[in-house]
Amino acid sequence: MIAIIDYGMGNLRSVQKGFEKIGAEAIVTADPQVVLQAAKVVLPGVGAFRDCMRNLEQAGFVEPILKVIGEGRPFLGICVGMQLLFSDSVEFGLYQGLNVIPGHVLRFPEDMQVAAEALKVPQMGWNQLHFHRHPPAFEGIADDSNVYFVHSYYVKPDNDDVIATTTDYGIEFCSSIWKDNIVATQFHPEKSQDVGLRILKNFAEMK
Repeated sequence: MIAIIDYGMGNLRSVQKGFEKIGAEAIVTADPQVVLQAAKVVLPGVGAFRDCMRNLEQAGFVEPILKVIGEGRPFLGICVGMQLLFSDSVEFGLYQGLNVIPGHVLRFPEDMQVAAEALKVPQMGWNQLHFHRHPPAFEGIADDSNVYFVHSYYVKPDNDDVIATTTDYGIEFCSSIWKDNIVATQFHPEKSQDVGLRILKNFAEMK
């Protein structure tokens, strides 16, 4: 069973529908005990890092998340759900994260340009993945595949060894990570059509 954590800050039904499309059982739950019993766990996230972290703490999900990760169960973070795995974020101040992956969440620079044209922040739309490492969750995904992003902030790991893919948007930024049983994406697999569904299918089949 795949548990999708409901802490009031994610496109939960969209993620669940993505798993349904590939024939995987996934439940949306606001119960930390259900998360503790799940075979695999998904942490989605939409909104401000500060609010997401506060909701996780208030709903009692921090210890279950750390336990699931520590026990080696497959764990998928999506968008802010990826950012929360890091040490801290500068969004609306400086706020501590789960510190599972040492590193920081930073804002895109304001003055980014491509071919003398200003880039908008947030990045909203399709962009390419460039592989540095190929995690099992990305099996069958080609280099330069397009996926869907909506974000103003990006992660900067302390150790580049956790970077699975990067993407170019004014700067080269880390668009997904892989460490042991953890895979996490800045982009939205549930909005990324066939490529995203393949990632969800691969994750559902992880042991």
